[in-house]
Amino acid sequence: MKTALILLTALLSFKTCNAQIKNAKTEPVKIYGNCGMCETTIETAGNVKKIAKVDWDKDTKMATITYDSTKTNQDEILKRIALAGYDSDSFLAPDNAYAKLPNCCQYERVKKTVAKIEEPKMNMDSTDHSEHTMPTQTREANQMTAIFDNYFAVKDALVETAAAIASEESKALLTAINTVKMDKLDMDVHVVWMKVLADLKGDAEHIASAKDASVQREHFMSLSKNMYELMKVAKYEQPVYYQFCPMANDGKGANWLSKDETIKNPYYGSKMLSCGKTVETIK
Repeated sequence: MKTALILLTALLSFKTCNAQIKNAKTEPVKIYGNCGMCETTIETAGNVKKIAKVDWDKDTKMATITYDSTKTNQDEILKRIALAGYDSDSFLAPDNAYAKLPNCCQYERVKKTVAKIEEPKMNMDSTDHSEHTMPTQTREANQMTAIFDNYFAVKDALVETAAAIASEESKALLTAINTVKMDKLDMDVHVVWMKVLADLKGDAEHIASAKDASVQREHFMSLSKNMYELMKVAKYEQPVYYQFCPMANDGKGANWLSKDETIKNPYYGSKMLSCGKTVETIK
């Protein structure tokens, strides 16, 4: 009975995935890794909403890849996974991407005669300034700046206790998050991005849909925690102040990020506007 329930759950999950992805094509492929953390990283790197879905098994090392065959293909999905540090039978990860994996994720690599993915490099001889030849750090900064700017806009709205504005700004934040091209990120940013992506999207969606500032502030605490992790590796164009209010979160305290060193508390607004202090400056 237990086995039957597991098979039924897997079948329903497969059908749901196919229903969400148009022109669905499903293929098995071997991807090397070790643990549950590997599973999260591999699936996050390969997944694209309504376009590609990766389901990886840590015991068999086999992944089931379902994708919209009119918009992507297996190679493109495996290249993204390789950039995250994981070899497949088609593509090898860059050595430095593999080296940055946590110790528990550093699987035994097998020498293969397959294509090795290289991180994007600056083309010093080209005069084409398009996205394809732009240095990785510049492309990365452009993507992250949009996310940080929208976060600051949400924070400013909560300082004013303007729930409707916070909702609209969070929708803009969600758009910026969804348009990030992971293969354009530097590897240290890529690793953090995959770690925080699901929570960033979840909190942005909750703030966008909420009509009450108190509910928005609950999700803003988690949003700020993950945004801090991201900003530590993807620097902003100016110093950013990591600030702390000991009264927020029922006296447990909560943090936020600000471009302004002057304390303007997003958790209490005008009630306790100056409650808090700067605990770190990110440069």
